[in-house]
Amino acid sequence: MTVEFRILSPTGALGAGFDADAFERGVAAQPHVIACDAGSTDSGPAALGSGIPKLSDQAVTRDLRLLLRARNRLDVPLIIGSCGTAGRDTGVDQVAAIARTIAAEEGLNFKLGLIYSEQPAQRLQELWDNGRIAPLENAPAVDRDIFAAGPVVAMMGVEPIQQLLRDGCDVILAGRASDTALFSAYPHLHGADPGLTWHAAKTIECGAACAIPPSANGLLVHLRDDHFDVETLMPGTRLTPRSVAAHTLYENGDPFLVREPSGTLDTTDATYEAIDEQTVRVRGARYVPAEQYTIKLEGATLVGYQTVIIGGVRDKVVIDRLPKLLSPAREYFDAKIRDVFGGSVDPSDVDIEYKLYGAGAVLGPNENTDTEPVELGVLITITAPDQATAHAISTFVAHASSHLPIPEYDGLVSTLAYPFSPPEIDRGPLYRFTLNHVVTGPEPSELFRTSIEEV
Repeated sequence: MTVEFRILSPTGALGAGFDADAFERGVAAQPHVIACDAGSTDSGPAALGSGIPKLSDQAVTRDLRLLLRARNRLDVPLIIGSCGTAGRDTGVDQVAAIARTIAAEEGLNFKLGLIYSEQPAQRLQELWDNGRIAPLENAPAVDRDIFAAGPVVAMMGVEPIQQLLRDGCDVILAGRASDTALFSAYPHLHGADPGLTWHAAKTIECGAACAIPPSANGLLVHLRDDHFDVETLMPGTRLTPRSVAAHTLYENGDPFLVREPSGTLDTTDATYEAIDEQTVRVRGARYVPAEQYTIKLEGATLVGYQTVIIGGVRDKVVIDRLPKLLSPAREYFDAKIRDVFGGSVDPSDVDIEYKLYGAGAVLGPNENTDTEPVELGVLITITAPDQATAHAISTFVAHASSHLPIPEYDGLVSTLAYPFSPPEIDRGPLYRFTLNHVVTGPEPSELFRTSIEEV
Protein backbone atom coordinates (compact mmCIF):
# COMPACT_ATOMS: atom_id res chain seq x y z
CA MET A 1 0.00 0.00 0.00
CA THR A 2 1.30 3.44 -0.94
CA VAL A 3 2.10 5.66 2.02
CA GLU A 4 1.93 9.42 1.54
CA PHE A 5 3.59 12.15 3.56
CA ARG A 6 2.39 15.70 2.99
CA ILE A 7 4.93 18.41 3.85
CA LEU A 8 3.99 22.09 3.91
CA SER A 9 6.65 24.75 3.37
CA PRO A 10 4.85 28.07 3.96
CA THR A 11 7.61 30.52 3.03
CA GLY A 12 11.29 30.77 2.23
CA ALA A 13 12.18 32.33 5.58
CA LEU A 14 10.25 32.96 8.77
CA GLY A 15 9.46 36.67 8.73
CA ALA A 16 9.73 37.02 4.95
CA GLY A 17 5.94 36.88 4.78
CA PHE A 18 3.50 34.78 2.80
CA ASP A 19 -0.01 35.07 1.45
CA ALA A 20 -2.43 33.93 4.15
CA ASP A 21 -4.98 32.55 1.66
CA ALA A 22 -2.33 30.54 -0.17
CA PHE A 23 -1.13 29.17 3.16
CA GLU A 24 -4.68 28.13 4.02
CA ARG A 25 -4.80 26.10 0.81
CA GLY A 26 -1.79 24.20 2.08
CA VAL A 27 -3.35 23.74 5.51
CA ALA A 28 -6.55 22.43 3.90
CA ALA A 29 -4.51 19.59 2.37
CA GLN A 30 -3.88 18.40 5.95
CA PRO A 31 -0.09 18.15 5.90
CA HIS A 32 1.63 15.78 8.29
CA VAL A 33 4.26 18.39 9.17
CA ILE A 34 4.84 22.11 8.67
CA ALA A 35 8.48 23.16 8.37
CA CYS A 36 10.09 26.51 7.79
CA ASP A 37 13.60 27.86 7.54
CA ALA A 38 14.40 31.04 9.46
CA GLY A 39 17.95 31.80 8.42
CA SER A 40 20.92 31.39 6.18
CA THR A 41 24.40 32.67 5.42
CA ASP A 42 22.95 34.40 2.33
CA SER A 43 23.03 37.84 3.92
CA GLY A 44 26.62 37.59 5.06
CA PRO A 45 28.22 37.25 8.49
CA ALA A 46 26.52 40.16 10.31
CA ALA A 47 23.70 38.14 11.92
CA LEU A 48 26.15 35.54 13.20
CA GLY A 49 28.69 38.07 14.39
CA SER A 50 26.26 40.48 16.03
CA GLY A 51 23.46 38.14 17.08
CA ILE A 52 20.95 40.54 15.49
CA PRO A 53 18.47 38.78 13.15
CA LYS A 54 18.00 39.99 9.61
CA LEU A 55 14.20 40.14 9.89
CA SER A 56 12.28 42.07 12.50
CA ASP A 57 10.44 40.67 15.51
CA GLN A 58 7.24 42.17 14.09
CA ALA A 59 7.62 40.26 10.81
CA VAL A 60 8.54 37.03 12.58
CA THR A 61 5.59 37.39 14.96
CA ARG A 62 3.15 37.83 12.08
CA ASP A 63 4.31 34.66 10.33
CA LEU A 64 4.75 32.58 13.46
CA ARG A 65 1.25 33.43 14.67
CA LEU A 66 -0.27 31.96 11.50
CA LEU A 67 1.96 28.89 11.71
CA LEU A 68 1.13 28.20 15.36
CA ARG A 69 -2.60 28.60 14.77
CA ALA A 70 -2.46 26.14 11.86
CA ARG A 71 -0.35 23.67 13.83
CA ASN A 72 -2.90 23.79 16.63
CA ARG A 73 -5.80 23.07 14.27
CA LEU A 74 -4.00 20.23 12.52
CA ASP A 75 -2.24 18.83 15.61
CA VAL A 76 0.94 18.21 13.61
CA PRO A 77 4.58 19.13 14.29
CA LEU A 78 5.89 22.58 13.41
CA ILE A 79 9.66 22.66 12.80
CA ILE A 80 11.62 25.91 12.42
CA GLY A 81 15.39 25.99 11.98
CA SER A 82 18.22 28.53 11.95
CA CYS A 83 16.26 30.77 14.30
CA GLY A 84 17.42 34.36 14.43
CA THR A 85 18.95 34.06 10.93
CA ALA A 86 22.30 32.65 12.09
CA GLY A 87 21.03 30.04 14.52
CA ARG A 88 22.80 31.44 17.56
CA ASP A 89 21.45 30.57 21.01
CA THR A 90 20.04 34.08 21.36
CA GLY A 91 18.12 33.57 18.13
CA VAL A 92 16.50 30.40 19.43
CA ASP A 93 15.59 32.13 22.68
CA GLN A 94 14.20 35.15 20.83
CA VAL A 95 11.87 33.09 18.62
CA ALA A 96 10.89 30.96 21.63
CA ALA A 97 9.91 34.12 23.54
CA ILE A 98 7.75 35.21 20.62
CA ALA A 99 6.12 31.77 20.49
CA ARG A 100 5.29 31.90 24.20
CA THR A 101 3.74 35.36 23.82
CA ILE A 102 1.62 34.22 20.88
CA ALA A 103 0.52 31.12 22.79
CA ALA A 104 -0.65 33.27 25.71
CA GLU A 105 -2.50 35.67 23.41
CA GLU A 106 -4.14 32.93 21.32
CA GLY A 107 -4.83 30.42 24.07
CA LEU A 108 -2.57 27.77 22.51
CA ASN A 109 -0.89 24.89 24.30
CA PHE A 110 1.98 22.83 22.94
CA LYS A 111 5.09 20.93 23.89
CA LEU A 112 8.04 23.11 22.88
CA GLY A 113 11.44 21.68 22.06
CA LEU A 114 14.52 23.88 21.66
CA ILE A 115 17.81 22.86 20.04
CA TYR A 116 20.92 24.99 20.60
CA SER A 117 23.83 24.88 18.17
CA GLU A 118 26.27 27.57 19.37
CA GLN A 119 29.65 26.08 20.26
CA PRO A 120 31.88 26.85 23.28
CA ALA A 121 35.39 27.84 22.21
CA GLN A 122 37.00 25.31 24.56
CA ARG A 123 35.09 22.40 23.00
CA LEU A 124 36.13 23.43 19.49
CA GLN A 125 39.76 23.87 20.52
CA GLU A 126 39.75 20.37 22.00
CA LEU A 127 38.32 18.99 18.76
CA TRP A 128 41.01 20.92 16.86
CA ASP A 129 43.76 19.56 19.10
CA ASN A 130 42.44 16.03 18.50
CA GLY A 131 42.51 16.49 14.72
CA ARG A 132 38.74 16.34 14.37
CA ILE A 133 38.21 19.63 12.52
CA ALA A 134 38.94 19.50 8.80
CA PRO A 135 38.85 22.24 6.13
CA LEU A 136 36.40 22.21 3.25
CA GLU A 137 37.39 23.40 -0.21
CA ASN A 138 38.75 26.97 -0.24
CA ALA A 139 38.65 27.17 3.55
CA PRO A 140 40.74 29.96 5.07
CA ALA A 141 43.90 29.03 6.95
CA VAL A 142 43.10 29.05 10.67
CA ASP A 143 44.59 28.03 14.00
CA ARG A 144 42.96 27.10 17.29
CA ASP A 145 42.71 30.75 18.36
CA ILE A 146 40.04 31.42 15.74
CA PHE A 147 37.47 29.50 17.78
CA ALA A 148 37.67 32.12 20.54
CA ALA A 149 37.63 35.09 18.15
CA GLY A 150 33.86 35.18 17.67
CA PRO A 151 30.68 33.08 17.78
CA VAL A 152 30.64 29.69 16.07
CA VAL A 153 27.57 27.58 15.30
CA ALA A 154 27.35 23.98 14.15
CA MET A 155 24.89 23.03 11.40
CA MET A 156 22.69 20.13 12.47
CA GLY A 157 21.23 17.39 10.35
CA VAL A 158 17.95 15.57 10.95
CA GLU A 159 18.96 13.61 14.05
CA PRO A 160 18.55 16.24 16.83
CA ILE A 161 15.19 17.24 15.33
CA GLN A 162 14.07 13.62 15.14
CA GLN A 163 14.92 13.08 18.80
CA LEU A 164 12.54 15.88 19.80
CA LEU A 165 9.89 14.43 17.49
CA ARG A 166 10.30 11.10 19.30
CA ASP A 167 9.92 12.99 22.58
CA GLY A 168 6.53 14.23 21.42
CA CYS A 169 7.37 17.88 20.79
CA ASP A 170 4.69 19.78 18.91
CA VAL A 171 6.86 22.81 18.10
CA ILE A 172 10.60 22.55 17.50
CA LEU A 173 12.75 25.68 17.32
CA ALA A 174 16.29 24.88 16.26
CA GLY A 175 19.54 26.73 16.01
CA ARG A 176 21.63 26.50 12.86
CA ALA A 177 20.33 23.65 10.75
CA SER A 178 20.69 22.32 7.27
CA ASP A 179 17.74 23.82 5.41
CA THR A 180 16.80 20.45 3.96
CA ALA A 181 16.98 18.69 7.34
CA LEU A 182 13.96 20.66 8.53
CA PHE A 183 11.77 19.11 5.82
CA SER A 184 13.44 15.67 5.81
CA ALA A 185 13.29 14.97 9.55
CA TYR A 186 9.66 13.84 9.83
CA PRO A 187 9.31 11.62 6.72
CA HIS A 188 12.84 10.28 7.22
CA LEU A 189 11.90 9.29 10.77
CA HIS A 190 8.80 7.46 9.52
CA GLY A 191 10.56 5.40 6.87
CA ALA A 192 10.10 7.35 3.63
CA ASP A 193 12.52 6.70 0.79
CA PRO A 194 15.67 8.69 1.68
CA GLY A 195 16.48 9.79 -1.86
CA LEU A 196 13.00 11.14 -2.52
CA THR A 197 12.83 12.64 0.97
CA TRP A 198 16.02 14.64 0.67
CA HIS A 199 15.20 15.68 -2.89
CA ALA A 200 11.73 16.87 -1.90
CA ALA A 201 13.29 18.77 1.00
CA LYS A 202 15.82 20.44 -1.28
CA THR A 203 13.01 21.44 -3.64
CA ILE A 204 10.87 23.18 -1.00
CA GLU A 205 13.56 24.47 1.38
CA CYS A 206 13.06 28.06 0.15
CA GLY A 207 9.29 28.01 -0.17
CA ALA A 208 8.12 28.99 -3.63
CA ALA A 209 11.56 30.11 -4.81
CA CYS A 210 11.34 27.56 -7.62
CA ALA A 211 7.92 28.79 -8.75
CA ILE A 212 7.34 31.10 -11.69
CA PRO A 213 7.49 33.88 -10.68
CA PRO A 214 9.48 33.05 -7.53
CA SER A 215 8.07 34.40 -4.28
CA ALA A 216 8.17 34.07 -0.50
CA ASN A 217 5.00 31.96 -0.60
CA GLY A 218 4.66 28.25 -0.04
CA LEU A 219 4.82 24.83 -1.63
CA LEU A 220 3.19 21.54 -0.72
CA VAL A 221 4.81 18.14 -1.28
CA HIS A 222 3.01 14.81 -1.58
CA LEU A 223 5.80 12.31 -0.87
CA ARG A 224 4.98 8.74 -1.94
CA ASP A 225 6.86 5.47 -2.27
CA ASP A 226 8.36 6.02 -5.75
CA HIS A 227 7.91 9.75 -6.45
CA PHE A 228 6.89 13.06 -4.99
CA ASP A 229 4.58 15.74 -6.33
CA VAL A 230 5.35 19.36 -5.56
CA GLU A 231 2.71 22.00 -6.08
CA THR A 232 2.59 25.75 -5.76
CA LEU A 233 -0.12 27.26 -3.55
CA MET A 234 -0.28 30.85 -4.77
CA PRO A 235 -2.77 31.53 -7.60
CA GLY A 236 -1.13 32.95 -10.69
CA THR A 237 2.12 31.05 -10.12
CA ARG A 238 3.24 27.84 -11.74
CA LEU A 239 5.93 25.18 -11.65
CA THR A 240 7.77 23.63 -14.56
CA PRO A 241 10.17 20.67 -14.70
CA ARG A 242 12.96 23.14 -15.44
CA SER A 243 12.15 25.47 -12.56
CA VAL A 244 12.01 22.56 -10.09
CA ALA A 245 15.18 20.91 -11.41
CA ALA A 246 17.03 24.24 -11.37
CA HIS A 247 16.57 24.64 -7.63
CA THR A 248 19.03 21.80 -7.03
CA LEU A 249 21.73 24.26 -8.11
CA TYR A 250 20.60 26.98 -5.70
CA GLU A 251 23.30 27.56 -3.04
CA ASN A 252 25.06 24.51 -4.41
CA GLY A 253 28.17 24.18 -6.53
CA ASP A 254 27.10 20.94 -8.22
CA PRO A 255 23.82 20.65 -10.19
CA PHE A 256 23.31 17.04 -9.14
CA LEU A 257 25.05 16.39 -5.80
CA VAL A 258 23.93 17.97 -2.52
CA ARG A 259 26.05 17.25 0.55
CA GLU A 260 24.39 16.74 3.94
CA PRO A 261 25.91 15.77 7.29
CA SER A 262 24.96 12.12 6.87
CA GLY A 263 25.51 11.68 3.14
CA THR A 264 24.93 13.01 -0.36
CA LEU A 265 21.74 13.53 -2.32
CA ASP A 266 22.36 12.40 -5.91
CA THR A 267 19.82 13.73 -8.43
CA THR A 268 21.75 12.61 -11.52
CA ASP A 269 19.01 10.19 -12.58
CA ALA A 270 16.06 12.26 -11.38
CA THR A 271 13.19 12.92 -13.78
CA TYR A 272 10.71 15.79 -13.72
CA GLU A 273 7.22 15.58 -15.21
CA ALA A 274 4.62 18.34 -15.42
CA ILE A 275 1.29 17.09 -14.07
CA ASP A 276 -0.40 20.45 -14.55
CA GLU A 277 0.67 24.10 -14.42
CA GLN A 278 0.97 24.04 -10.64
CA THR A 279 2.37 20.53 -10.09
CA VAL A 280 5.55 18.67 -11.04
CA ARG A 281 6.19 14.97 -10.36
CA VAL A 282 9.76 13.98 -9.48
CA ARG A 283 11.35 10.52 -9.44
CA GLY A 284 14.72 8.85 -9.38
CA ALA A 285 16.94 10.61 -6.82
CA ARG A 286 18.97 8.52 -4.42
CA TYR A 287 20.73 9.22 -1.16
CA VAL A 288 24.25 7.87 -0.62
CA PRO A 289 25.21 7.55 3.07
CA ALA A 290 28.56 9.06 3.99
CA GLU A 291 31.40 6.89 5.23
CA GLN A 292 31.90 9.42 8.02
CA TYR A 293 29.39 11.80 9.58
CA THR A 294 30.42 15.48 9.41
CA ILE A 295 28.98 18.66 10.92
CA LYS A 296 29.75 22.00 9.31
CA LEU A 297 30.94 24.93 11.42
CA GLU A 298 30.21 28.59 10.72
CA GLY A 299 32.07 31.36 12.51
CA ALA A 300 32.23 35.13 12.30
CA THR A 301 34.50 37.72 13.84
CA LEU A 302 34.55 41.52 14.14
CA VAL A 303 37.06 43.14 11.79
CA GLY A 304 36.29 46.85 12.16
CA TYR A 305 33.68 49.58 11.86
CA GLN A 306 32.42 51.27 8.73
CA THR A 307 31.14 54.59 7.50
CA VAL A 308 29.90 54.89 3.92
CA ILE A 309 29.40 57.79 1.55
CA ILE A 310 27.18 57.59 -1.52
CA GLY A 311 27.67 59.97 -4.42
CA GLY A 312 27.08 60.31 -8.12
CA VAL A 313 28.43 62.12 -11.16
CA ARG A 314 27.14 62.73 -14.66
CA ASP A 315 29.97 64.85 -16.08
CA LYS A 316 31.74 62.88 -18.83
CA VAL A 317 35.09 64.51 -18.12
CA VAL A 318 34.90 63.66 -14.43
CA ILE A 319 33.75 60.09 -15.21
CA ASP A 320 36.78 59.53 -17.43
CA ARG A 321 39.20 61.15 -15.00
CA LEU A 322 37.92 59.73 -11.70
CA PRO A 323 39.57 56.27 -11.78
CA LYS A 324 42.96 57.92 -12.33
CA LEU A 325 42.47 60.19 -9.30
CA LEU A 326 41.83 57.50 -6.75
CA SER A 327 45.47 56.48 -6.16
CA PRO A 328 46.74 60.04 -5.48
CA ALA A 329 43.60 60.65 -3.40
CA ARG A 330 44.58 57.72 -1.17
CA GLU A 331 48.06 59.22 -0.71
CA TYR A 332 46.43 62.50 0.30
CA PHE A 333 44.12 60.76 2.78
CA ASP A 334 47.03 58.87 4.37
CA ALA A 335 48.86 62.13 4.90
CA LYS A 336 45.69 63.71 6.27
CA ILE A 337 45.23 60.84 8.76
CA ARG A 338 48.79 61.28 10.03
CA ASP A 339 48.30 65.04 10.28
CA VAL A 340 44.91 64.95 12.05
CA PHE A 341 45.46 61.99 14.37
CA GLY A 342 49.19 62.18 14.92
CA GLY A 343 50.44 58.77 15.88
CA SER A 344 47.16 57.54 17.36
CA VAL A 345 45.84 56.18 14.04
CA ASP A 346 48.02 54.26 11.59
CA PRO A 347 46.84 54.84 7.98
CA SER A 348 47.52 51.15 7.29
CA ASP A 349 44.74 50.30 9.78
CA VAL A 350 42.20 52.27 7.74
CA ASP A 351 40.70 51.04 4.47
CA ILE A 352 39.23 53.61 2.08
CA GLU A 353 37.56 51.96 -0.88
CA TYR A 354 35.86 53.49 -3.91
CA LYS A 355 33.41 51.42 -5.96
CA LEU A 356 32.39 53.02 -9.25
CA TYR A 357 28.97 51.63 -10.19
CA GLY A 358 28.57 51.81 -13.93
CA ALA A 359 32.27 51.20 -14.50
CA GLY A 360 32.75 47.59 -13.41
CA ALA A 361 32.13 47.89 -9.66
CA VAL A 362 30.45 44.48 -9.42
CA LEU A 363 32.82 42.31 -11.48
CA GLY A 364 35.93 44.48 -11.19
CA PRO A 365 38.76 43.23 -13.42
CA ASN A 366 36.56 40.35 -14.62
CA GLU A 367 34.17 42.74 -16.38
CA ASN A 368 34.10 41.72 -20.06
CA THR A 369 32.14 44.59 -21.58
CA ASP A 370 33.56 47.97 -22.46
CA THR A 371 30.80 50.46 -21.74
CA GLU A 372 30.69 54.22 -21.72
CA PRO A 373 28.65 55.17 -18.67
CA VAL A 374 26.44 58.22 -18.95
CA GLU A 375 26.45 58.57 -15.18
CA LEU A 376 28.42 56.97 -12.40
CA GLY A 377 27.39 55.91 -8.90
CA VAL A 378 30.20 56.11 -6.35
CA LEU A 379 30.24 54.19 -3.07
CA ILE A 380 33.04 55.16 -0.69
CA THR A 381 33.61 52.85 2.27
CA ILE A 382 35.84 53.77 5.20
CA THR A 383 36.74 50.92 7.56
CA ALA A 384 38.64 51.64 10.77
CA PRO A 385 39.27 49.98 14.14
CA ASP A 386 36.43 51.95 15.79
CA GLN A 387 33.33 53.84 14.65
CA ALA A 388 34.47 57.26 15.85
CA THR A 389 37.66 57.03 13.80
CA ALA A 390 35.81 55.77 10.72
CA HIS A 391 33.35 58.64 10.95
CA ALA A 392 36.00 61.29 11.58
CA ILE A 393 38.02 60.15 8.56
CA SER A 394 34.88 59.98 6.40
CA THR A 395 34.19 63.68 6.93
CA PHE A 396 37.34 64.80 5.17
CA VAL A 397 37.11 61.97 2.63
CA ALA A 398 33.61 63.17 1.70
CA HIS A 399 34.75 66.79 1.51
CA ALA A 400 37.82 66.10 -0.60
CA SER A 401 36.01 63.62 -2.87
CA SER A 402 33.46 66.25 -3.84
CA HIS A 403 36.22 68.57 -5.10
CA LEU A 404 38.89 66.36 -6.64
CA PRO A 405 41.21 68.23 -9.03
CA ILE A 406 40.23 67.81 -12.68
CA PRO A 407 43.08 68.91 -14.99
CA GLU A 408 40.67 69.62 -17.85
CA TYR A 409 38.88 72.27 -15.77
CA ASP A 410 40.18 75.50 -14.24
CA GLY A 411 39.12 76.49 -10.73
CA LEU A 412 37.03 74.58 -8.19
CA VAL A 413 35.01 71.70 -9.63
CA SER A 414 32.23 69.67 -8.01
CA THR A 415 33.22 66.10 -8.83
CA LEU A 416 30.57 64.24 -6.83
CA ALA A 417 27.00 65.05 -5.86
CA TYR A 418 25.71 63.60 -2.58
CA PRO A 419 22.03 62.66 -2.19
CA PHE A 420 22.15 63.00 1.60
CA SER A 421 23.13 65.77 3.98
CA PRO A 422 25.33 65.00 5.80
CA PRO A 423 26.73 62.44 3.35
CA GLU A 424 28.45 60.29 5.97
CA ILE A 425 26.42 57.20 7.00
CA ASP A 426 27.71 55.11 9.89
CA ARG A 427 27.20 51.42 9.14
CA GLY A 428 28.46 50.12 12.43
CA PRO A 429 30.47 46.93 13.02
CA LEU A 430 31.84 44.89 10.13
CA TYR A 431 32.13 41.11 10.37
CA ARG A 432 33.68 38.43 8.22
CA PHE A 433 33.22 34.68 8.03
CA THR A 434 36.16 32.82 9.53
CA LEU A 435 35.42 29.14 9.00
CA ASN A 436 34.62 26.75 6.19
CA HIS A 437 35.32 23.60 8.17
CA VAL A 438 33.63 20.46 9.45
CA VAL A 439 33.84 18.38 12.57
CA THR A 440 34.63 14.82 11.48
CA GLY A 441 33.15 11.68 12.95
CA PRO A 442 30.87 13.12 15.64
CA GLU A 443 27.76 11.45 16.94
CA PRO A 444 24.92 13.23 15.07
CA SER A 445 23.64 14.98 18.20
CA GLU A 446 26.97 15.37 19.96
CA LEU A 447 27.35 19.11 19.44
CA PHE A 448 23.77 20.13 20.22
CA ARG A 449 21.85 20.83 23.43
CA THR A 450 18.11 20.46 23.82
CA SER A 451 15.40 21.48 26.26
CA ILE A 452 11.69 20.70 26.42
CA GLU A 453 8.89 22.66 28.09
CA GLU A 454 5.14 22.80 28.16
CA VAL A 455 3.73 26.08 26.81
